[in-house]
Amino acid sequence: MLTIPFLTEIEKAENILIAGAGGGFDVFSGLPLYFGLREMGKRVHLANLAFSDIHSSTGRRFASSLVEITAATEGREFYFPELYLSQWFERQGHKVPIYCFDRTGAKHIIHAYGVLADRLGVDTVILVDGGTDSLMRGDEPGLGTPQEDMTSIAAVQKLAIPRKFLLCLGFGIDTYHGVSHAYFLKAVAELIQSGGYLGTWSLTEDMPEVRLYRQASEYVRMAMPQQASIVTASILSAIRGQFGDYHETRRTAGTPLFINALMSLYWCFQLDSVAERNLYLDQIVDTATYTELSLAIERFRATTETLPWIDLPM
Repeated sequence: MLTIPFLTEIEKAENILIAGAGGGFDVFSGLPLYFGLREMGKRVHLANLAFSDIHSSTGRRFASSLVEITAATEGREFYFPELYLSQWFERQGHKVPIYCFDRTGAKHIIHAYGVLADRLGVDTVILVDGGTDSLMRGDEPGLGTPQEDMTSIAAVQKLAIPRKFLLCLGFGIDTYHGVSHAYFLKAVAELIQSGGYLGTWSLTEDMPEVRLYRQASEYVRMAMPQQASIVTASILSAIRGQFGDYHETRRTAGTPLFINALMSLYWCFQLDSVAERNLYLDQIVDTATYTELSLAIERFRATTETLPWIDLPM
C-alpha cells in the first residue's frame, strides 16, 4: 500500500551498483540508499565519477579511466573523499571499495562502466545526482554543471542490464549554478507523461540510514576540513530542519542560501527515459577528453535557442 514505483522496482534487484553521477561528493548522496538496500539483503557496490587525482594513487586500475580505491590506497590526501569514505567503512568493520571513474571524455567512461558492470555482475545501476541539474535537457537558460552528469547518464544508458535508474537529491541546490528549478519541475512533468517518473520520498533524521549517512559525511568532512561538500552540508542541514540562509560550512559564507525541506527528497526516474529526453547526448558519446566533452556541449548550446528564465511562482 502506498509504495512508490521505485521501491517496487528495486525489490527485483539482487546485485546493485550505486554511482555518483556528477562527480565530487555525489556518491555520498547515495549512501542512505546503500545502507537501506544492504539491510534488505541486497549486494551493493559504490562508485563515483571522481574529482580526486586517482591516477597518482596506488589504487588498482581496471581500465584507463577506472580505479579501485580502498582504505589502504595511498594518494593525494588533500582532496580524496572516496579514500576517506572507504576508511570510514573500515572503521565500522566493513571493507568497502569505491570504484572511481576519471573525469574525462564520455568514450572512456562508457568503456569503464562496461568493464565495471561485467566485473561486478550487476543487474541494476542507480546513478545519484547531488542536485537536480541532471534533468536539464539542453535548452534551458542554465544547465548547471552538465559534463559529468551527462557522461554518466550516457555510459549507463549503454549498459545491457535490466534496471537503470537516476535519483536526484537536493532540490534547489543548483540555483547557485544558474539552474531554474521551474525547468526541473517541467522535466518531471514530462517524465510523468512518458512513464519515466518513479516517485519521490523524503529522508528524515530518525532513519538509521540517514544517521549513518551523516556519520560518514562528518568523518570525511573532518578529514578534509578545507574541502567540505556544500551539497552534502545543504542536504544534511535540510534533513535536520534548518531553513533559509543557514550556513553549515564557511565555504558558503557571503553567498545567500535557501535551505529547505525539499532538499531532503529523493526524486526517482527511469534512466533511459531521462537519456531519451536529452537533446545533445548523442553529440558527446564519442568525446575522448574532458575538453572535447565541454566543447561539444558548448557547440550545441551555441546553435540552440535558449528558453527564458522562469521563477517559481510560489
